[in-house]
Amino acid sequence: MPADGPRGAKLNSRWLTIVGIGEDGVAGLGEEAKRLIAEAEFVFGGTRHLALVASLTKGEARAWPTPFDAEMGDVLTLAGKKVCVLASGDPFFHGVGVTLARKIPSQEMQVIPAPSAFSLAAARLSWALQDIETISLHGRSLDLIRPLLHPGTRILALTSDGDAPAAIARLLTELDFGASRLTILEALGGPSERLRSTRADAFDLEKINPLNVLAIEVGSTSEGRILPLTSGLGDHLFEHDGQITKREVRAITLSALAPRRGELLWDIGAGSGSIGIEWMLAHPSMRAIAIEADPTRAARIHRNASHCGVPGLVVVEGSAPKALARLGTPDAIFIGGGGSDTGVLGAAIKALRVGGRLVANAVTLEMEALLLARHAAVGGDLTHISISRASPVGSMQAWRPAMPVTQWSWVKP
Repeated sequence: MPADGPRGAKLNSRWLTIVGIGEDGVAGLGEEAKRLIAEAEFVFGGTRHLALVASLTKGEARAWPTPFDAEMGDVLTLAGKKVCVLASGDPFFHGVGVTLARKIPSQEMQVIPAPSAFSLAAARLSWALQDIETISLHGRSLDLIRPLLHPGTRILALTSDGDAPAAIARLLTELDFGASRLTILEALGGPSERLRSTRADAFDLEKINPLNVLAIEVGSTSEGRILPLTSGLGDHLFEHDGQITKREVRAITLSALAPRRGELLWDIGAGSGSIGIEWMLAHPSMRAIAIEADPTRAARIHRNASHCGVPGLVVVEGSAPKALARLGTPDAIFIGGGGSDTGVLGAAIKALRVGGRLVANAVTLEMEALLLARHAAVGGDLTHISISRASPVGSMQAWRPAMPVTQWSWVKP
């Protein structure tokens, strides 16, 4: 039966075929995949993929444009014709299938996957995929690997090119993970397949195939820069000038913000950016915008985000409430600095989506008075946070209290 296509026209069912292909080319394809490639009027893929199936292709071969068109305009204009798209390995594991699925209903696609590079790498190393970390660094910041660096962890990283393994080795060494064992798996599944191993701090491998997966067995000294899995990272992990939500208060604040997958946080008066950074560390799908008026601090937030493995943190330099205009609708808002400035709290409440959470911390009497008044007007929860730390007093020790924090948390009805 014909189906309504993404552009409203009546289309033949499953007009688009996505075929996963490995380095072994036609030899690794099943009969159905071979038939669908041969029957396609148009075959899309990278230059390398098109060359691998040239003996099967009867329709028009079209190489992906440079730069790559994430809107898939060339494919969409052919809706209803017999179109085949070639993809590396599993099209829906960091592949082109994910991009196409944003534009084309699944009822119009037929997908024939091949083993992903991660599956092939795990098979070569005898690693259990469910017990390791996998990450794609293809076209992405290498800093994304930082949160995964825990002693004993096994990581499979999909890289961008032949230079990436050396760059990752340098990063690991800088972070005191130089004892990590690296195995480069090149051109997996093809005639040029090769595996080579070395330590990160002794990396000297050359002429690495651009098509490679990097396997990492993390080794560390006591100085390794490890990002714990809990909320409330040590203050020493952040560059700051004193304007930072301290560790214990930060853990309580993150608990009140209650991160959920895929949500967007506004961190108003971000200071060091620690709240937004830990929000994003909760899950790879998390998003955050740090709003900071001071340019020096804004630059510092960028550095902290990269050093903590969340380079995608967006930093908006400006003062609230003006700087809040035209930002994406937040699921949660934290106000840590500048909350007592005229209009900030009101603008935040107005911007928050229904059901969203707002958490504001006060250390000044002025901000505390504002939160008390808002609590009296609309409800929510008030918490008084008092932290004391042991410190020397002469030859002995005594409790030295930090500035107390009044925290107001509220869910927008």
